[in-house]
Amino acid sequence: MLNSRQRAQLRGMANSLDAIFQIGKGGINDSLIKSIDEALEARELIKCRILETAPDSVRYCADYIAEAVGADVVQVIGMRFVLYRQSQENKTIELVK
Repeated sequence: MLNSRQRAQLRGMANSLDAIFQIGKGGINDSLIKSIDEALEARELIKCRILETAPDSVRYCADYIAEAVGADVVQVIGMRFVLYRQSQENKTIELVK
């Protein structure tokens, strides 16, 4: 679980990120979850985008995916959300205490 200082640190880092996943009318499926899981292991911090055609809300998608992959929702803003999970192999982000 992230504290407010860590969340603020990760939000700042996420500003420069581009969304690497888009969720559209197909919604959330197993292959998307698997891809996000792999991306989190490689990058630790990712941004996703929800298209207007998506069947679910941004908050629902963020919470559902975060729970499925064991990540924390850092931020939900507009049609985007940011996820963080510490990598087992590629620890590149040092969180503040």
